[in-house]
Amino acid sequence: MTASGKQVLDTPAVTAGTRRTAMPTWVLFTIGLVALVLSVGLAACVGANDVGLPEIARAVGSRLGLPVEPLSRLLDSLIWQLRVPRVLLAALVGAMLAVSGTVLQGLTGNALADPYLLGVSNGASVGAVAVTLFGLGAGALGLSGGALLGALLSFGLMMLLLRGGMRTVRIVLTGVVVGQLFAALTSLLIMASADAETTRAITYWLLGSMTSARWDSVVLCAIACAAGLVGCWTRSQALDAFSFGEDTAESLGISVRTTRITTLVLTALLTSVAVASVGAVGFVGLIVPHAARFIVGPRHRVLMPFAALTGAVFLVWADALARVALAPREVPVGVVTALIGVPLFLFILRKRGEL
Repeated sequence: MTASGKQVLDTPAVTAGTRRTAMPTWVLFTIGLVALVLSVGLAACVGANDVGLPEIARAVGSRLGLPVEPLSRLLDSLIWQLRVPRVLLAALVGAMLAVSGTVLQGLTGNALADPYLLGVSNGASVGAVAVTLFGLGAGALGLSGGALLGALLSFGLMMLLLRGGMRTVRIVLTGVVVGQLFAALTSLLIMASADAETTRAITYWLLGSMTSARWDSVVLCAIACAAGLVGCWTRSQALDAFSFGEDTAESLGISVRTTRITTLVLTALLTSVAVASVGAVGFVGLIVPHAARFIVGPRHRVLMPFAALTGAVFLVWADALARVALAPREVPVGVVTALIGVPLFLFILRKRGEL
């Protein structure tokens, strides 16, 4: 970026909204980190069989080799193999979807953009349904692998259709078209091959669920989250420049096409891994960026990591609520995020004076 570009990006037009509260940025991040740690610990206690924080601490401590009294094998397995990976996966998926939504809203200038704008979730649905119906792979690993393959296939098709140009409107419309194509393929596969029980299981997965959380999924999401967040964060100034419009961003020395391709690939990676791990969880990537922007302002250097923290906390508690709302039955977490997300999104729009 040129020196003049850096100067323009530091003008009041961009920096005015950097901080919406009187608190310094480091205080906000400290509060966010503390809230995330407490949320993970407390949410791990919630479930059909309630356990306390001391038991959680003992289970984790014994795995880390600390001098603590070990739990019974059954309770230790419940906490370490089910509860801990579940809350960690919820935190990672929430962070990935929030960052993806933040980047796509900045890239397209569309306040309604979310991680599923690119049609990735519908592609993942086709892959997951195909694996379920035709018995490919083994268990949750085969389901996740099929979903990831379908997501990458849909993204590849979208990039192929975008060879003629990557203007914002074209990206949005192409994403919608690809998404509708794969949604139709999902419906066709279900209608042609699934019985009632399989259809119920597929529908449950499509609404988003953390029930298949395992340590391998946590590790995969942690790697994708770290790589995606760092990659997107290095494009912060370029995304700030997009708020002035594409032509202005290019005049500031930013390669608009390169920025678009890079950020689309990164957001597709984040969304693909998230959807492959837990299904399509809606509203996280839509409302969390708006909430974070309302608190810390529009500068992506601060906005993206804060949105990641906020998204992690939000999805951890949404999943905890999904586990106990209709206990002993479990509600798909996507239903909970939608029920919370709609009124919250309307509240944010009202606070911003857009409703």
